[in-house]
Amino acid sequence: MRIFTFDTTLRDGTQGEAVSFSVDDKLVIAQKLDELGIDYIEGGWPGSNPKDKEFFSRARELELKHAKLTAFGATRFARNPVEEDRNVAALVEAGTPVVSIFGKTWDLHVRRALGITLEENLKLISETVAYLKQHGKEVVYDAEHFFDGYTADPAYALRTLAAAKDAGANVLCLCDTNGGTITSRIEEAVAEARKHFDGIIGIHTHNDSELAVANTLAAVEAGATHVQGCLNGYGERCGNANLSSIIANLELKLGHTTIGPEALANLTSVCRFIAELANLPVRNEQPFVGKSAFAHKGGVHVSAVLKDSATYEHITPETVGNHQRVLVSDLSGRGNIMYKLKQHGLDDRLDEEARRQLLERVKQLEYDGYELEAAEGTFELLVREALLPGMHFFDVESYEVSTRGGSHGGTHTNATVALRTAEGVHSATESGHGPFNALHLCLRKCLSKLYPQITDVRLTDYKVRVLDSRKGTAAKVRVLIEWSDHRKSWSTMGVSDNVIEASWKALVDAIRLELMRLTEKDSSIERAVEDYCWGV
Repeated sequence: MRIFTFDTTLRDGTQGEAVSFSVDDKLVIAQKLDELGIDYIEGGWPGSNPKDKEFFSRARELELKHAKLTAFGATRFARNPVEEDRNVAALVEAGTPVVSIFGKTWDLHVRRALGITLEENLKLISETVAYLKQHGKEVVYDAEHFFDGYTADPAYALRTLAAAKDAGANVLCLCDTNGGTITSRIEEAVAEARKHFDGIIGIHTHNDSELAVANTLAAVEAGATHVQGCLNGYGERCGNANLSSIIANLELKLGHTTIGPEALANLTSVCRFIAELANLPVRNEQPFVGKSAFAHKGGVHVSAVLKDSATYEHITPETVGNHQRVLVSDLSGRGNIMYKLKQHGLDDRLDEEARRQLLERVKQLEYDGYELEAAEGTFELLVREALLPGMHFFDVESYEVSTRGGSHGGTHTNATVALRTAEGVHSATESGHGPFNALHLCLRKCLSKLYPQITDVRLTDYKVRVLDSRKGTAAKVRVLIEWSDHRKSWSTMGVSDNVIEASWKALVDAIRLELMRLTEKDSSIERAVEDYCWGV
């Protein structure tokens, strides 16, 4: 069955905490949603703020190939004739082919929020819909709080739908505005509405009970053919129904047609594109499109997945534009290591004993407090050292750092580092902006004449996490440092009960790794670990 998709990321999604888009962002996202194959794109409320008014003005320049741009608003104010209502006029002036308006369905809201009679509310609905139809608009009527209203007074809730339908509404969308209705009640109410009204019935749910996607699917099973939601589940309070999960379930689990199988392969990239513009990460555990959606960590799981991915994957990841990942940690078995090596043809370069030793090193580091999922650089170094055991660049003879402060404020830090290489001992003393900076300068100075290429490596981020807060200032810490050489980024990690030592370990590993890359330009090794950054 054909199910119409209605995306409200640009309107309801922006009502979520920390979600904000500029007008330019909204225009780019609208274009992306159109390319994905969304049927309706709700762009905002033109009568409510200057940003949305500007969006609809500029949106006329968009060349949408599939989607219908939709303006959102409310039924007329009770005190205004519909032709004199400014908000209704703004909907007409927005110039969109579709208008979505909400009206009151719950008698509690009619009496308390609007302060009018139930009959007067029916007039607000019918007159507004009729006016918009007279201006050539396709009208989606959002029955706000429908399920609460249906519970309180079923007959009146259905009368509000009839008022919209009789006035010409093209879609009757039933809204679980508070997100508190359980799935069985959704299904029952939608089925009842379906008995009374032909044409298109829609569903709009919120996730306050963690049921928004399930409720949407239940509504479709009961007869709804129009689904509303936001990609990534953005929205007020706990969010709107996650439209990416709805689309994937409708297409892959229930056999309906939404955006189609070809476009479905773009679902992950579009969700991540929108998240980037929102400056919010896609939740790793988000179904279908999250980084962890097809990630395998337990050794038993990995062993089975290597034989047949269907053993622990409910769909093929590529169907939704995602991909399979195998994580390496203390829960790893030989299968995890073999997966990473075999994936890129490196398995024959390590014998069984070398693979066993590599696995034991991984497990020991994880026991010591490392988290190799987040330190793909450290893991890459382990792999390279196992594959190239004879490659050695330097040993740390000693390092020392001191910081001196005074009563006048400010500090002064000095560090001294001594390294032994094949050419002899190299030492350096430097002042820096704190202990780590001073050590970093010393290490570079010691190695720069032998390996001038390391000057391209720069620090881009530095994070410290306390691992056992019960020990207070004596607690072990984990330092994660992100690096870049202008070509790629990677992270290394150090763990110690001394933050300087933990930082030093991560620093030394980063330099060792870059030297191995420069000396042994083996692209197959890099490919074997390049997707490890997904674990961050």
